[in-house]
Amino acid sequence: MKLIIAAIKPFKLEEVREALTKLGVSGLMVTEIKGFGAQAGHTEIYRGAEYEVNFVPKVKLEIVVPSDLADQVVETITQASRTGKIGDGKIFVLDVAQAVRVRTGETNQDAL
Repeated sequence: MKLIIAAIKPFKLEEVREALTKLGVSGLMVTEIKGFGAQAGHTEIYRGAEYEVNFVPKVKLEIVVPSDLADQVVETITQASRTGKIGDGKIFVLDVAQAVRVRTGETNQDAL
């Protein structure tokens, strides 16, 4: 099993969710986050005062999938979240040692 962590632009969330659902992904976790990378923030003006925004709002997706589906999920997230502009996000793939469905006690791929 693989854990896929993706940080994407918030307005792309629904498009990514729809694409993953079509691929057969049955669930994911979403967290609102702030961060910076190559984009490194920007300057905004509020009530006439200029200030630096160092952390940019993003959405973090966490998805656990069978190993054989991981590459397709990464490609789907990449295609659905890409705008071609700086700050499109990052995707990380990690190994998952164990998964348990709390309600039934099912483990590993049966728990997905």
